[in-house]
Formats: sequence, structure tokens, C-alpha cells
Amino acid sequence: MKLAFLFPGQGAQKVGMGRALAEAHAEARSVFETADRVLGFSLSRLCWEGPLDELTRSVHAQPALLTHSVAALRLVRAAGLKPTWVAGHSLGEYSAGVAAGAIDFESALRLTRRRGELMSQAGIERPGTMAAILGMTAEQVEAVCRDAAAAGVVVAANYNAPGQVVISGEIPAIEKACTLATERGARRAIRLEVSGAFHSPLMASASRELEAALEAAPLKDAECPIIANVSAEPVRSASEIRGALAAQLLGAVRWEATQRRLIAEEATFVELGSGTVLRGLLRTTDKQARSWNVEDPESLQAALAGLGVTAGSAEGA
Repeated sequence: MKLAFLFPGQGAQKVGMGRALAEAHAEARSVFETADRVLGFSLSRLCWEGPLDELTRSVHAQPALLTHSVAALRLVRAAGLKPTWVAGHSLGEYSAGVAAGAIDFESALRLTRRRGELMSQAGIERPGTMAAILGMTAEQVEAVCRDAAAAGVVVAANYNAPGQVVISGEIPAIEKACTLATERGARRAIRLEVSGAFHSPLMASASRELEAALEAAPLKDAECPIIANVSAEPVRSASEIRGALAAQLLGAVRWEATQRRLIAEEATFVELGSGTVLRGLLRTTDKQARSWNVEDPESLQAALAGLGVTAGSAEGA
């Protein structure tokens, strides 16, 4: 079986995330304990008890999502599942790096916390926002961005699935683009609750600082291909992975192309971590693609059973 492990990005966080896995499995619990120790505060309590507004802050949400994903990853690996490819949506690409053996978990925690800090600061320095455009082709959304550019910076930021593209940029330009999109037949244009214009030129200062942090981090060559957000192409060397992660903050997430590449390889998909957003995007792209998710004990057992794996080796006190 050719498995593609997928990892969610910011926006998938929710109060209670990972708690059931940690209570049911010692290996998952140890992942949260490691995060608490490395970060110097109780990330586990924030994940499990909230408050949601604190959990949603980029500096907290990013390591929280990484931690939940790695907890799920440890359990499916303990059950004998090994990925042929990995991919993560935006922040999720760091989780994918851990899954591929390119980044150790503790380094990924520090990198994602730093990434969250830098993105928040860039959002203060150059305020911006994002919006989801539903019911238009990628080309139509790109045309809307070009025509709204007189009002400021606005670009396509996430090519998520057919008929779902997220745009990012300065607030007046986003507002203009949403108006144009609606006038041109978009089903909906929805402003997102974000602290900045992620994956756009407004993240330039964050990208420079993050590049320095990535250069200092002990990355290794990956054990399996990571499908990079910015190119939807596989990367394996440490230098390629650093470059792809640094380019992320300015470049678009080509998630639809990532999915299509893996679908063409006849991959079976497993989403690891909080929620089922990526499975939803996958169904939009290809209703026939086989997929499971793992975020709690019930979904873990369902995934292992669906994949024909004995769950005993994943059990823990």
C-alpha cells in the first residue's frame, strides 16, 4: 500500500485537541509532555482546556497543531504504518518534515513557535487579511486579484481544491477583490479571521527572519519525499526542505496540485492531527480517493481497521 500522510495547518485548532489520544495512549501523552518541557509552559493544558482565543494565536496554534499531529503520527507508526510520501498544508509542512525524519520534533516545536511569532509581528507591521473565494476557477480568482491590485497588494494564497481559492493581502485590496468576485459569479467570498496576510508579500519581514531560523536548525535529508507547498514537487535534501519552508510565507500553497500529484500515484491518504479539513478538500478534488484521519482513539481504530492493520502495537496505558 502506498500511503500519503497529510498534516493540517492553522485554522484546524480546537479546544480539546489531542486530549483523548493522550489519555488513551502513553506514547501520545509523552509527545505533549515533551512540548510542555521544550516550550516552557503547559501547551497541553491550552490545547485541552483553552481558552480558544489564546489557542488561536499563531504563536500557540502552530506548535499545538504540530504536537497533535506528531502524537497521531507516533501511534500510526507504532502500528507499523510508514508513509511513501508526506505533505502538510502550510504549518502542516513542518509536521510532514517530522514524519519524513527531516526535522526532529523538538526543533520543529521551536521553529513553529518562532514562525508564529514572526507571522504575528509581520501582521502588525503590515496589516492585512485573507478571504476564501468559493465557486470560481483559479484563473478567475487570479484575474480578480489583478483587477483589484490598484487598491493594494492582493494575491492568490491557497489553491485548496477546485472552486476554493484563498486570497491574501492588504485590507482595501481584499475588500475590492471580494466585491469583484461576487459581481463575477463567485458563490461566496468570505473574510477569514486571521492576524495577517499569510502567503503574501506582506510576510517579507517574517520570511527573512524565518530563513535565518531554518538555517540554524538541524535539518536532515528526508527519508521519504515531502511534497512542497510552493511547488507541489517532491523535495528530499535538507537544503531543498529549508528553501521550501522559507519560501512558504511569501508563496502560494498549491494544495490542489499536491493532492492531484498523489492521486496520480494511486496513494491512500491518512490525515494526522486536528480535524478533517484536508479529507474534505480531498473529496472535493476526487471523490474516489481513499482516505482516513487520526485525531482521537476512535478515528485511530477506524483508520487502522480500514487499512487492515492490527491495532495492538499502538495501545498504551
